[in-house]
Amino acid sequence: MSGPSITIPALQQKKTAGERITMLTCYDATFARLLDRAEVDALLVGDSLGMVVQGHENTLPVTLDEIIYHCRAVARGSSHAHIVADLPFMTYQTSPEQAVDNAGRLLKDGGAHAVKMEGGASIREQIRRCSEAGIPVMGHLGLTPQSVHKMGGHKVQGKNRIQAEKILTEARMVEEAGAYSLVLEGVPEALGQLITEELSIPTIGIGAGRYTDGQVLVIYDLLGMDPDFQPRFVRRYMELGDQIVDAAKAYCDDVKHGHFPNDHEVFLKTG
Repeated sequence: MSGPSITIPALQQKKTAGERITMLTCYDATFARLLDRAEVDALLVGDSLGMVVQGHENTLPVTLDEIIYHCRAVARGSSHAHIVADLPFMTYQTSPEQAVDNAGRLLKDGGAHAVKMEGGASIREQIRRCSEAGIPVMGHLGLTPQSVHKMGGHKVQGKNRIQAEKILTEARMVEEAGAYSLVLEGVPEALGQLITEELSIPTIGIGAGRYTDGQVLVIYDLLGMDPDFQPRFVRRYMELGDQIVDAAKAYCDDVKHGHFPNDHEVFLKTG
């Protein structure tokens, strides 16, 4: 059985108490139910679904309607976790008005509890306006996948002093604008620790070292669904991809040889 619902104040209390926050991506009701049973604090309906579910090379093609669809499914499956939905590429960057309208849809139509936006200074007003409208915003700095072309790939950010200072400055901006939490992705551990110590809001790291207030991983990576994707920051807790292949092969073999269904797996005639 899962515990009580995780709220934004509960996440803040975890930071204050020094208790680590757990977060995983989630894209459907079945996984949401399972992760609730595991008492994961927060579920991210991430635009990472563009890569792990849809098969794209990056997150850019994902649409707002697709995030809403998956968010609805997650919301139906979860009664415990704090649910955060990504605002996809070009659904908030144009103006604060665009950000409020689209973020509102993720809460109203998708059932999310909060939204996540990538960026710092360029979206400060978007964060502020959403927060003022009652829409909780989780920030995202460092390696921001929606800027993959600008960054020249999925590369660690903040490795030199100028980059690190810029990320730290923007982290302060994001907090000042009203964000209740901040994802730090693909930054050196020392920078992740510094930002975590500087901010009063919780930080959640992915490839940001050991000293953030919490950690997030893509659930498919944690489960080892793709044998060819093994970045340094991912810990594979099982090799489910291999197990799925083995199970499917066993099923095919049983069907071909007449072993499935057996006597116990059929409905017998009566009379």
